[in-house]
Amino acid sequence: MGPTASGKTDVAVELCARFPFDIISVDSALVYRGMDIGTAKPDRKTLEHAPHRLVDIRDPEQAYSAGDFVRDAGLAMQDIFAAGRIPLLVGGTMMYYRALIDGIANLPPADAGIRDRIDARAEQHGWPAVHAQLRKVDAIAADRIKPNDSQRIQRALEVFEISGRSLTDWQRSASRTPVDSATTYLKVALDVAARKILHERIERRLDLMFNNGFVNEVVGLKKRVGLTRATPAMRSVGYRQVWAHLEGEYTLDECRYRALVATRQLAKRQFTWLRSESNLYWVDALEGGKVDSISKHLATNHPILGS
Repeated sequence: MGPTASGKTDVAVELCARFPFDIISVDSALVYRGMDIGTAKPDRKTLEHAPHRLVDIRDPEQAYSAGDFVRDAGLAMQDIFAAGRIPLLVGGTMMYYRALIDGIANLPPADAGIRDRIDARAEQHGWPAVHAQLRKVDAIAADRIKPNDSQRIQRALEVFEISGRSLTDWQRSASRTPVDSATTYLKVALDVAARKILHERIERRLDLMFNNGFVNEVVGLKKRVGLTRATPAMRSVGYRQVWAHLEGEYTLDECRYRALVATRQLAKRQFTWLRSESNLYWVDALEGGKVDSISKHLATNHPILGS
């Protein structure tokens, strides 16, 4: 685990050279085909050397939920175990980890018609106004969800409009069943204690994205039939800012700045999730011997790796 730009992929690839690991991506954007530059997707050479499961498994027009991830990751884990190897879960979508390890609440299924109506309200009045509507029916969820977090606002309102019960009520009462309660997870987190350094790494990576054709990537995506700025894939950090730039809402410089701020905010949210996790083994992402430290920890705490 770790925040964006902390170097998770590089560490995972090194660990695969030391242990019988197969990587499962835990990233809500890497699942989409054609979204390569803005997601910092591992390049072809890396994927050939260390294949990642759950990468490029959906077209961007398709939604992909935490429930989908739990199902797909569970099947991938079974396959890896059956081959006598060990799954290495790698990524920064903390909600996916929580859903896989602790189980996911059984919520009402998505309703395209209701989502379209919520999107139409947001298009007319803006997401902060829709967030205010959410506060009237689920103040607890509204306190937790940012006024511009369109995907989570939409889902919380959708659940209420489908069922007449708030998302908070559903989450409190719904049962959670882990995909496999017999599986033991060793949780390792990369930390960048100096936030200034993390912010510099984020900015360098973002500059690389724009220099490598990020805007043109989104130009191509905009041409796809059925893909709109309201589609979940296009709400990903960076993509929604570039799409808005292409719609003429702000200049390229402002687009880049907004994407930078949004990515920093994402890293902050990831750290908040990580601090709430139990039994984490923290490693300094800037430490030269971090892979050695992680390897020693795994060998000490895993019955097979330590044998």
